[in-house]
Order: sequence, then structure tokens, then C-alpha cells
Amino acid sequence: MCGRFAFYSPSEATAALFGVESAPDVQARYNIAPTQFIAAIRHDEERHPELAMFRWGLVPSWAKDPSIGNRMINARAETVAEKPSFRTAYRKRRCLILADGFYEWHTDAGVKIPWFISLASGEPFAFAGLWEHWQSKETDESLQTTTIVTTAANDFLSQLHHRMPVVLEAETATRWLAGDMDLLDEVSANSPRFQAWPVDRMVNNARNEAPELIDAAGDAIS
Repeated sequence: MCGRFAFYSPSEATAALFGVESAPDVQARYNIAPTQFIAAIRHDEERHPELAMFRWGLVPSWAKDPSIGNRMINARAETVAEKPSFRTAYRKRRCLILADGFYEWHTDAGVKIPWFISLASGEPFAFAGLWEHWQSKETDESLQTTTIVTTAANDFLSQLHHRMPVVLEAETATRWLAGDMDLLDEVSANSPRFQAWPVDRMVNNARNEAPELIDAAGDAIS
């Protein structure tokens, strides 16, 4: 599961890593939570990569009520190609959700401690994502929403949790947007190197938003 993350690198420079020629500024965020708007790269109508904002929590185009998105912040890599809520987006509407790191909660001596996880290099990356356009049949309300694809945790992250987001760097990101159907199995087996450290439980409250949220509150592991 991936339920919180951070993206604070300059958005234009980060988007350029994934082939976007120009991008608007995106506010640095250190405690991004479901239902909030997040920055992601998708193909435009001419198949060029562009940066867009999506609400986190995918709402399928056929949904009667957009509140279904509150329960669909993640899509399991193992079933994403078959599950009705995700299979069309998996074939036709993929995206790259920009991030610098994500949070996971690990229980130690009966206490749930939040950990911040990033690439060992400290560089920004992208989550494999899917997006959908939803239009109400009764009103003018419309939404563009997204979900993060997750997979079984690698050896490193299994110390903290049994699931992890699918993390993409530049080469694999290009293949993901192009619709590569074999990529999920490949990146799940060969994920990049990570580092992690415990952080203050202030991050538990989604209303807290500050750079200090990612400061180490204990020893790091790598």
C-alpha cells in the first residue's frame, strides 16, 4: 500500500527527466494524502508527454458516485490487467506520478512508526500510475483522477511492509507510458535501491505540511 508521499523537487526539472519539454510550477508537498491533487505525466492527444494534475483516488468512467475513488488510491500489479476498475486505464491511460519519497508505517513494540523511503541516490522518481476521466450524468461535475500501482515489497522494504509502490526511473518510465505489458513483472523483480528512516508522527495528520516532516527521527537503513 502507498497512502502518503512527498514531492518537493522542482517540477519543471523533474518533468524534464521524463521527457516533458515545459511544465508549470507545482508547489512542494511533504505530506500528500488521498483525495488531494497530485502532479503526474501522461501522453496528450498527440502522444507527447505532458504534466497534468489529478485527484488521487481513481474514479472509473462508469462510476455513478465519485466517492468510490476514496477506496481506489492503489491498484495491485498482480490484478490490474483484469480488474474492471483498472483494466481499461491499464491498456489506454497510464501516467507517471512524480515523487521524491513515500511513507510507510511499521509496528515496533506495539507502536506504529512512520518511515520515509526514498531512492538511495536521493533523486526524484515516478510511481507507475493509471488515470481516468469521470463525467457526472446529472451535473457538469467532471474529474480526472489517478491511482498508484503497487506490488509485493522487495527484500529491503519488506522490513517495513509487505507491499510497495511500483517505482520507475527514466528508462522504465518511458516504457510504462508506451504501454509495455511486461514491465510490471520486470520492475517488481528488479526495483531500484532505497534508503529509509523513521520520522516524527506529525505526518500522521494530513493537515501537517512542512519540510521537517521528512527529517530523520532515528537511524536510517539502506
